[in-house]
Amino acid sequence: MLLFDTHAHYDAEQFDADRDTVLAALPDQGVALVVDPGCDLPSSRAAVELARTYPHVYAAVGIHPENCGGYQGEPDLAALRVLAARPKVVAIGEIGLDYYWEENPPRDLQRRVFRDQLALAAELDLPAIVHDREAHGDSLAIVKEFPQVRGVFHCYAGSVEMAQELVRLGWMISFTGVLTYKNARRAVEAAAAVPMDRLMIETDSPYMAPVPCRGQRNTSALVRYVCEKLAEIKGISPEECARITLENGKRFFGIE
Repeated sequence: MLLFDTHAHYDAEQFDADRDTVLAALPDQGVALVVDPGCDLPSSRAAVELARTYPHVYAAVGIHPENCGGYQGEPDLAALRVLAARPKVVAIGEIGLDYYWEENPPRDLQRRVFRDQLALAAELDLPAIVHDREAHGDSLAIVKEFPQVRGVFHCYAGSVEMAQELVRLGWMISFTGVLTYKNARRAVEAAAAVPMDRLMIETDSPYMAPVPCRGQRNTSALVRYVCEKLAEIKGISPEECARITLENGKRFFGIE
């Protein structure tokens, strides 16, 4: 079966020692496609370069809420606009809100940067990859301000009701290896409630490796465990789940 890891950070320092080896091996491990989202301007540039180098890798460009403290406004948006025009850039992301860490940039700044990048996604007619951690109400309210933008809530951690609302708005929901964890009841319930044509799978590598590899460095090769768990939840075969989520991802990101 062929798998699509729709969210993996191969520009991260955890891959500095063996990045090329890991990425080159993925097609032989059943991973047909990967999207690498940037978290700031340097990592967005690195993601674009990885997409240029590897046929199976695509990029997204954006400023993550944890990395928005030095946000410059229009100069940063202009830089993202240039990067978004590069070949194989398929989304604006990773953007959103993160209220989990006290030391994160101020929430009002996070909201401003999120809105500015959703406006950029609308301007460029690109989908958005949204990070939402402990900010469910504000995240949902802000995406509702941009009805022309379609996107995905990656590493979904919200309620069933919020997932259903996002589906009504035309958005996608994506799950990581968290789905395989024993305490993941909320994620499992949300996955069960979302129609199969609105679901994608991801690793969020190098973070959150699935069971049975929890605690290790994650790679896209392990996305099969997410696929197998989602298939179990949906009562379909892993092969069918892989096929549907691959097609969902290609459709969402506009990949032929």
